[in-house]
Amino acid sequence: MSDRSEIDQNAADGETLPAGDTSKDPTGKPEPKEPVDELVTTHHTLRVGRRQLRYTATTGRVVLREEHHEDGTFGGHKARAELSMTSYVLDGADVRKRPVTFAFNGGPGSSSVWLHLGLLGPRRVVMGDVGALEAPPYDLVDNPESLLAVSDLVFIDPMSTGWSRAVEGGKPGDYHGYQKDIESVAELIRLWTSRHRRWMSPKFIAGESYGTLRGAALAGHLQERYGMYLNGLILISSVLDLSSVDFEKQRNDRAHALYLPTYAAIAHYHGKHGRRGLRAVLDEAEAYAARDYPWLLSRGARLTPSERREAVATLARLTGLGEDYVDRADLRIEHWRFFTELLRDQRLSVGRLDGRFTGPAASAIAEGMDADPSMDAIAGPYAATWNHYVRDELGFDSDLHYEQISRLVHPWSFKDFEGRPIDVSPQLERAMRQNPHLRVHVAYGYYDGATPHFAAEDVVAHLQLPDELRANIEHAYYEAGHMMYVHEPTRRRQSADLADFVVRSSAGRT
Repeated sequence: MSDRSEIDQNAADGETLPAGDTSKDPTGKPEPKEPVDELVTTHHTLRVGRRQLRYTATTGRVVLREEHHEDGTFGGHKARAELSMTSYVLDGADVRKRPVTFAFNGGPGSSSVWLHLGLLGPRRVVMGDVGALEAPPYDLVDNPESLLAVSDLVFIDPMSTGWSRAVEGGKPGDYHGYQKDIESVAELIRLWTSRHRRWMSPKFIAGESYGTLRGAALAGHLQERYGMYLNGLILISSVLDLSSVDFEKQRNDRAHALYLPTYAAIAHYHGKHGRRGLRAVLDEAEAYAARDYPWLLSRGARLTPSERREAVATLARLTGLGEDYVDRADLRIEHWRFFTELLRDQRLSVGRLDGRFTGPAASAIAEGMDADPSMDAIAGPYAATWNHYVRDELGFDSDLHYEQISRLVHPWSFKDFEGRPIDVSPQLERAMRQNPHLRVHVAYGYYDGATPHFAAEDVVAHLQLPDELRANIEHAYYEAGHMMYVHEPTRRRQSADLADFVVRSSAGRT
């Protein structure tokens, strides 16, 4: 709940700073104003069981500056970007013991609204679930399962998402790539930590989807660049090696094999496996994907007719697709085509982000679906509740559009990986070797068709770590999708799992 009488206009921790210099350059054209932090502070309470949490929320935009050097001369600390963020800090807590978690989603191009209002924050969206979606304009309620019960929270919107923008006259495209994205998010984390005197607090990073790739790289960057060692890294719907899910840029039989258990799980959800339990279906699909399927794909034209017939029959049974389709696909089922094909006879498409969702197919003969039904179900509730919440409860307003999912970040640059796979496993390995107290929590959704659980498992299994560091990694599985907290039983269980991880990792316990 918010007490609107306690809203304060802030910049960093203080009051709104004055507008910058509006003098003119020699041509007579007004110079751009020097940007300043635009932050608003509000005070709230949240009841968690018998506890009454009093906390301070701060939301808005923070100016990022870069040191400028030219010809060996220091040219100042110049404003380059304004990143939007929201923080929640428990009032009166001992900052030496109170953890802080920095959270973001992925994309690239996603704001942090999903983790913010779906799982971690003190207020959450009510949107319903498969078969029982709420109607607009939706609702927003207190979240007693919020991670705020055990950790302060800072939600970050990377460049061109949310209200994050380059400064006037700046080039946002400079930030639309792997390395600059890491550096800018890390700088905001450093600024917040320094301004709030939190260097001695236990610190965590929570990322979802591409945010897991960003998070793993950030753990290494924060340690190498700033000496900021983390207690924990939370990877939700993990994808650390993009080649594990890449069907497009090469003939990548690895992705076909690693997606198979997800296809089987989604087929099971939609009744394609009769009375068999999900675990039995997954056990068979995972065993086949781990051994027989990669071998079969590697054989190419060397497969005998009987081997091919057996493979077609097995893949059709596991995926719920017709044998003729599997045969025509040459045993290789691309994920967008799977979501289009599975329920084609019902003229339905299946969700990519969450395979439990379905929606009417725009065309019953299309090769690929025109839209993801799960994204269609999720986008509206989060947009409505965030735009209400940030203005009416957090007290911040802007005429800029809040970019929930931004297309402005594309094309995204991976020039740092030119000629090699986009894989941050080495950065995570290095971070864990450098900081043996770093613990990692990996969360998987069985119906996640964007970052399939078996692919994420495979990447983690191939991390080059000694056994004592591998013991720092824990795994959690949910019968849900990419944004697994959309499923109410999962949201409650995942909230408890994350709180437990933060408490244990803060105390140095496994």
